[in-house]
Amino acid sequence: MTEVAGKTVIITGASQGIGAATARHLAGLGANVALAARNADKLANVAAEIARDGGKALALPCDVADFDQVKELVTRANTQFGSVDILVNNAGLIDPIARIAESDPDAWGHVMDVNIKGVYHGIRAALPVMLAQGHGTIINISSGAATSALEGWSHYCASKAAVLLLTRVTDREYRDHGITCVGLSPGTVATEMQVQIKASGINPVSQLEPSDHIPPDWVARAIAWLAEGGALDHRGTDFSLKTDAGRAAVGLQVA
Repeated sequence: MTEVAGKTVIITGASQGIGAATARHLAGLGANVALAARNADKLANVAAEIARDGGKALALPCDVADFDQVKELVTRANTQFGSVDILVNNAGLIDPIARIAESDPDAWGHVMDVNIKGVYHGIRAALPVMLAQGHGTIINISSGAATSALEGWSHYCASKAAVLLLTRVTDREYRDHGITCVGLSPGTVATEMQVQIKASGINPVSQLEPSDHIPPDWVARAIAWLAEGGALDHRGTDFSLKTDAGRAAVGLQVA
């Protein structure tokens, strides 16, 4: 296993939910964390909390839909900490949820800009640094929606399917150059996204109760496990936290 202590991790969507939980957890393990999100105030609060606990965190407001901003994010993280060892492409949107005939084309396109172009931008910006180092791990937050058709989620399903194929292509092109690229499909997680899904009332996922969702900390632990070597057996695929075997591998509670 490769420890994350002393490694530099870039986490997008780090102002709340999975991203914030991952930043706290990895910083607690000794990683240098570069936090990216559009909400500068929330991002600064997470970074300040990590710093108060003795961790090293850099808050870098960034819109992942803008490649120039993502490139600057990677440059600043590399300059501050001296490497970019791990990239967690976590930023993602699902709202507004709507059936295709009622969907807003601009809003649909914005979700695609964040969910798929944002992941591509992260990979594209980080790869030159990682290739120069001779190593790097890229973890793309995926979903069961990547392989399932869910009513009202045409944008989310399409974008997550695209992310899965982007994970496979990145692995195909760069595995032999020291790059590990893996997806993580966590299942339903107790975040603001689930509040939006619940409010939509569309498809069975909206009928789930809050107690049905796993906590963001579980996802953070899975990301740490993947970053510390667990990803090697799952390169180019989505590792799932929805199975007993997946949770046991990470050291989580098995139902």
